Amino acid sequence: MRILKKLCAILWFSLLCLQAIPVDATERVHLEEWYQKKWCNKQGNQLELVLPDRTRCDCLTRTHAIEFDFANKWYEAIGQSLHYSRLTGKRPGIVLILESPTDKKYWHKLNKTIEHFKLHIDTWSIGEGAY
Repeated sequence: MRILKKLCAILWFSLLCLQAIPVDATERVHLEEWYQKKWCNKQGNQLELVLPDRTRCDCLTRTHAIEFDFANKWYEAIGQSLHYSRLTGKRPGIVLILESPTDKKYWHKLNKTIEHFKLHIDTWSIGEGAY
């Protein structure tokens, strides 16, 4: 009976630990940094540039200050890309990470919002669901 109680306690504790893991971390194919390195290094650009306000531009090219984000965080990418653009003087850009075909709905939301507000942000996609 003691062994059974210990096993139940261990199981209960394990379940609590699993709940502490962020949902994003368990659902992602790769970390954001993996996509950044793959895309930015392929282009021969600067990765993770620390800006004067201590924010980090994910990828700086000759012409663009680029933010990488997972598809469901498309709206955050808009603000970050504009902020990086302001600090670097480069054109804002977003690389949206599409890990599955269902992520394409976020690609459309991103581009429709940019178009609606006439924002001068260039976009690219990367990942399994990329165009």
